[in-house]
Amino acid sequence: MTASAPVSAPTLDVVAIGNAIVDVLARSDDAFLAEHALTKGGMQLIDADMAESLYADMGQAKEISGGSAANTLAGLAALGKTCGFIGQVNDDQLGAVFSHDVRAIGIRFDTPAMTGDVPTARCLILVTPDAQRTMNTFLGASQFLPEAALDLDMIRSAGILYLEGYLWDPEQPRAAMRAAIDAARGAGRKVAFTLSDNFVIDRHRADFIDLIDHGQIDILFSNEGEIQSLAQIDDFDKAVAAIAAKVPVLVSTRSEKGAVAIVDGVRCEAPAAPVAQIIDTTGAGDLFAAGFLAAHIDGRSVADCLALGAAAAAEVISHWGARPEDDLGVIRDRLFA
Repeated sequence: MTASAPVSAPTLDVVAIGNAIVDVLARSDDAFLAEHALTKGGMQLIDADMAESLYADMGQAKEISGGSAANTLAGLAALGKTCGFIGQVNDDQLGAVFSHDVRAIGIRFDTPAMTGDVPTARCLILVTPDAQRTMNTFLGASQFLPEAALDLDMIRSAGILYLEGYLWDPEQPRAAMRAAIDAARGAGRKVAFTLSDNFVIDRHRADFIDLIDHGQIDILFSNEGEIQSLAQIDDFDKAVAAIAAKVPVLVSTRSEKGAVAIVDGVRCEAPAAPVAQIIDTTGAGDLFAAGFLAAHIDGRSVADCLALGAAAAAEVISHWGARPEDDLGVIRDRLFA
């Protein structure tokens, strides 16, 4: 299945659908992780009771709006791209924080807030001295994004629809994203998808393979473990080759080993960008996707897409939080000078 011919020129560069989450970050040590039976460097879903208990035990924390797809849009906006976000918050304090933060950086966000007892999502992130982040996510309101909340006109108006794998887990957002894919492809737009985490793949591998096999994904983002999990092949190169045969653009990050992209069967590799000091790896993959997509939208080479992705990832891991602090436009211009 291929996308229809574009019905009009896009008025937005990217519209993303993802979890609307406020990140709560605190420093930790390995002993704290062991005490709370947390898997270092991973992401687990937690319920409201555990969210309250873990928050009470955490050290001094910093609140920063997050969510994987929203972080990617923050990077894209910082690189001058026009963006819209679709995600569910509650009409509560953290919902107001998230809404303000996303709009303040120029991203269109019109999804109505829900009311009731289900609070806005939060991710409790514990950062150990080696800069590894262990994420504990209470999805709250974000997992109740209904299909009715989609702005189909905004989706059709964007050159790329970007979908967050994390949000494939709950039933309502999964249905919403299927409808969004149909709307985007009906308008001749591209669909980008990020696999997000192995636990998501383990539960929804059949769905993801079906989307790929039916040509509904144009750009697929993954990391080394995710692409191997999706392909169910332990060898990275073989896993990449197996999936790349089915998608026009496959991008796979490998932390300090850099990244690989295969575009229409042609493989390109790039090293990781240098970082003076790694402070917090939260958002590295999200910002890599932002840099890659920004260069892709500009029509740059695959090597340039990888280079800008690596540079954006390097910026975000050099400080706390998953949103860029330095001027990514300056970083881009210096890179391509």
